[in-house]
Amino acid sequence: MAKRVAVIGAGASGLTAIKCCLDEGLQPTCFERSDDIGGLWRFQEHDIGGQASIYKSLTINTSKEMMSYSDFPIPAEYPNYMHHSKVMEYFRMYAEHFDLLRHIRFKTMCIKKRPDFPITGQWEVVSEIYGKQESAIFDAVLVCTGHHIDPYFPLDLFPGVEKFKGKIMHSREYKHPEKFRDQRILVIGLGNSGADISVDLSHVTKQIFLSTRTGTWVVNRVSDDGYPLDVVHFTRFKNLLRSMLPCTLVNLWGEKKLNARFNHENYGIKPQHRFLSRYPIAADDLPNAIISGRVLMKPNVKEFTERGVIFEDGSREEDIDVVIFATGYNYSFAFVEEGVIKTRGNWIPLYKFVFPPQLEKPTMAIIGLLQPLGAIMPIAELQARWATRIFKGLLKLPSEDEMMADITKKVTYNEKRYVPSQHTMLQVQYVDHMDELASLSGVKPNLPRLILTDPKLAWEVFFGPCSPAQFRLTGPGKWEGARNAILTQKDRIVKATKTRGLQSCVGTSLPSTPCFFIKVLGCFAIFAILVAYL
Repeated sequence: MAKRVAVIGAGASGLTAIKCCLDEGLQPTCFERSDDIGGLWRFQEHDIGGQASIYKSLTINTSKEMMSYSDFPIPAEYPNYMHHSKVMEYFRMYAEHFDLLRHIRFKTMCIKKRPDFPITGQWEVVSEIYGKQESAIFDAVLVCTGHHIDPYFPLDLFPGVEKFKGKIMHSREYKHPEKFRDQRILVIGLGNSGADISVDLSHVTKQIFLSTRTGTWVVNRVSDDGYPLDVVHFTRFKNLLRSMLPCTLVNLWGEKKLNARFNHENYGIKPQHRFLSRYPIAADDLPNAIISGRVLMKPNVKEFTERGVIFEDGSREEDIDVVIFATGYNYSFAFVEEGVIKTRGNWIPLYKFVFPPQLEKPTMAIIGLLQPLGAIMPIAELQARWATRIFKGLLKLPSEDEMMADITKKVTYNEKRYVPSQHTMLQVQYVDHMDELASLSGVKPNLPRLILTDPKLAWEVFFGPCSPAQFRLTGPGKWEGARNAILTQKDRIVKATKTRGLQSCVGTSLPSTPCFFIKVLGCFAIFAILVAYL
């Protein structure tokens, strides 16, 4: 009889977790507290407690080729950066194609999970639907609830906030700009949400003030030759170059490239940290809003007054109507019995960001609880592919001591590399972490073998974007369409933008000199890899 697996949440991570269970012959039952799939990406007009929330204008900041599930490419005609409604369309296509909906119990809230260790490793899952509680036993659990539910509201850090007579809200409550027309708004926090909401509001409000404690580096979604940013920079070749070059040199290169578009110091957002020390934000329109005066950058708030704020540089703004805290989220697992998942402040030590190391039997996995520089969907998919093979007994975890040593190593690395922030311990590099997870499941592409057997594919795997289909070329879950998906990915990228046909110019263009020499250098790198493996 197939092992029964409880999947908690039917969002981006939960959907792929259901599919991974089915791929391994497991029997999933998904508990979703809302009446639909999509999780964070499902827009709702009103903020509902306990559910993720987004605003109407939200557009994803990872491109379609890099965020798709590995064996189900996003249609070519879809935009490279999709509005949340398009993301939901993709999720619905994915769920329908793999027949996932029949495994989901909607409007069902998981209220408690109790372990039955060490005897069986099974879990008692208590759920509630329409006020009626039910209990069931499962052989394993995949927790896919994400970390955009519990708002982080640091009011205690701002003296005088209790006497402020205007409206105070968290960014998760924001939906539309219209209700704020002609008001003076202060947004606190310069992350992706803070920047997006500030720009969105700036078209209808009297004035937006955007307060930041540390500043940030701002990247543009549109990169070299008009290709998406992650398609250009998240390649194995560039990842190899970055690992070989001194951090100082990469910092200088990155900062110079970003300042070439607009000087961050002149725009009041130059951060106190270097380029590699914290993830940048994708805020294409923020410089335009600043240069046109619709958004005014301000330092950290020192204290509140009855109708305004005083900033740390001594400046002040009065007649503030609304303050929006874009200060991120905490995460918790209230439905898991105390002690099962151990927390350390706002951090949960997990082996490879998936398995609680102290459990006697590896029958619980946390999916999607990390902060990648890149898309989370394909990472969550690789996590679930690995976890389900662990559940099935095809793979094993190391000892608790070995897992804790690995966790400590990652903590030490992050503390050394990144400046302190709310999510320092969750940060991972996209290509490195995808390869690490893929190696655990035996699905990492074998580049030396590809060089010998399929040079054309090897070239695209090494120089092209490290897209999810690369992890369907070999090993368990191999997909016959992976090669074609990789070789045609640039066609799909261009099709979405080249909606007006142009007459082709006569003649043949050659690669630019820098690009040519970079690829020649890459050939030497491929040769070195081949020699090292043979």
